[in-house]
Amino acid sequence: MADDYEYDVFISYPHKEPALGWVFNHFEPTLKHWLGESIEHEPKIFVDFEIETGSDWPLELQKALKNSRYMVAVWSPRYFRSKWCVAEWQSMLAREKNFGFRTPQNPKGLIYPVKFFDGELFPEKAKRTQHIDLEEWNNPYLNFKDTKRYDGFVRKMQEVAKEVAKLVPIAPPWQTDFPIVIPQQYEEPEGLTELPKLK
Repeated sequence: MADDYEYDVFISYPHKEPALGWVFNHFEPTLKHWLGESIEHEPKIFVDFEIETGSDWPLELQKALKNSRYMVAVWSPRYFRSKWCVAEWQSMLAREKNFGFRTPQNPKGLIYPVKFFDGELFPEKAKRTQHIDLEEWNNPYLNFKDTKRYDGFVRKMQEVAKEVAKLVPIAPPWQTDFPIVIPQQYEEPEGLTELPKLK
């Protein structure tokens, strides 16, 4: 994939426990491991706990999102209450719209949603989007690795990695003017009124 993208995957997730610990301890390292077995090159995954100290965090996020081919979004009610998560989601939705994704002719998208917890409180647009359900394995604690259920998580993540590997190449050619929504500009997604208002 010789182009100007810097990352294959951008992980969008709520920056509070329990999702924070789950992404850090289990989801991101396992995805990276098995994605590396599923594509022809070593995958480059952006997750924001790798942002260097002293960097401008919002600008780094915007730059990384613009330079990522595909988004993996970790969805929970808290995700849709986070103005930053919603802005990341809307940025990729805007890119999809610009390039004709999620249409009858091209129903695929550039977002791979993972349900972390309780899809009943998702906005309607998210509810209509096919997602992978990992709620059964949403234990954020390190000792989850020592349980019998962890084997099921790893096997499911192998499936996730294979699916993401097939979807990453559908990204459009990189452009300098990919749309980026910042929280101050974001509009509420359809159905977000079901959730508490953002502050």
